[in-house]
Amino acid sequence: MDHRWTHPPDLTMNAFTLCTGLRALGYAMVAVVFSIVSVSYYAVVVISWGPLVFRDGFGLRSILPLAIVVAFHLLLALLIWSYFMVVFRDPGAVPENWRPIVEDNPDMASSVTLSEYVTPETRVSTWSSSDGTERRQEVGYCTRCQSSKPPRCHHCSVCQRCVLKMDHHCVWVVNCVGARNYKFFLLFLLYTFLETTLDTLALLPRFIKFFGDAKNHSTSPGHLAVTFLAFVINLAFSLSLLCFLVMHTSLVLSNTTTIEVYEKKRSVRWKYDLGKRENFEQVFGKNKALWFLPLFSKEDLADIPSLQGLEFPVRSDIEA
Repeated sequence: MDHRWTHPPDLTMNAFTLCTGLRALGYAMVAVVFSIVSVSYYAVVVISWGPLVFRDGFGLRSILPLAIVVAFHLLLALLIWSYFMVVFRDPGAVPENWRPIVEDNPDMASSVTLSEYVTPETRVSTWSSSDGTERRQEVGYCTRCQSSKPPRCHHCSVCQRCVLKMDHHCVWVVNCVGARNYKFFLLFLLYTFLETTLDTLALLPRFIKFFGDAKNHSTSPGHLAVTFLAFVINLAFSLSLLCFLVMHTSLVLSNTTTIEVYEKKRSVRWKYDLGKRENFEQVFGKNKALWFLPLFSKEDLADIPSLQGLEFPVRSDIEA
């Protein structure tokens, strides 16, 4: 059995057109993100380490400040790139008039209709793929969209549509996190964690001196306030993001979404768990050069069905 659709996979930009209920809050979160970036940039580059790069004329004493400034800008570029990709990339919508086609019986495939094949109950079909694994597709039905939906697809009450391999709706990015932008979301988490950790460590010496400078009035009140605020914010985000990174790393390595955690607990063997390496490639692709960039190669998009969100290989030792 295979899945066919009337249009090519939709990889167009989201452009904030689909989210409704929490849109205003989401826009506020976007503003918060860039406010934190601005405060951190001013505290780390403008106040703390940037002046030290030029003070010693690029001598040995400027190596550490230069390394911190360069690392800050590199992580910031990757963070913003990943952020825009997860914000603007469509997480994956069910193609119009999507339905599975039965290939084992061509006569049946040409005559079956959507109403005959798909019912509100989930149907399970299994066939073997060329690589020896099975592709078992649970054909569901969304009563709100009044249409069939692929496996691992869920309806988002905020976006008011079904999202392919939906993980969750994130107000921080004004978008759903699904099959086609999950990698970008994970990279955004990773680079934000690394950036905030770097900022925390870079601002720690000035934070320690904060109380002495405030008492002696040796630093302007504005600089003291910005340094203190940036340190506290970055420390808080770094610690909280570490928890999210650990959680999502566990989910990726077990090929599970946030929504599927409860379902996985009820099963003896999780049907989508193909091994840590293959689970990782189901999200990040097989091109190692692009693993930590918010990009996919054309080969991965063509050869890994899970990146499109319509087909998912399953373990061959799981009964249908």
